[in-house]
Amino acid sequence: MRNAGVFHIDCEMVVPFFDVDSMHIVWHGHYVKYLEVARCALLDRLEHNYTAMRDSGYGWPVIDLQLRYIRGATFGQRLNVRASLVEWENRLKIHYLISDADTGERMTRASTVQVAVHIDSGEMQLASPQVLLDAVAKVLP
Repeated sequence: MRNAGVFHIDCEMVVPFFDVDSMHIVWHGHYVKYLEVARCALLDRLEHNYTAMRDSGYGWPVIDLQLRYIRGATFGQRLNVRASLVEWENRLKIHYLISDADTGERMTRASTVQVAVHIDSGEMQLASPQVLLDAVAKVLP
């Protein structure tokens, strides 16, 4: 069973025509864009988005991305993309669930892992910077 995370955010989107192939199915590479939309919303909720990360002196590159396609999304379909914060102390791990917004049917599962990299030195950090830990602590019950 997947870790549900300490908190999550849901984003709804409608599959645009320019994301589908000739069969009107979302091209597999576009799912990464949907994850990014949800991840940005989650980071905004933490009040530690990419701008705040940069301003604190750290970049957070994605070092691992996993996707499991269950059912292809189609043109015009309403999707819910849930991003759940799973780990944050040594790395930033987020689980995602893309589902049909109308039926709740599961479409895609995914996860990303990001690590802090000091912008000036390029050195990967072995623990998350205190600024991220403080941001997460603010939203935890």
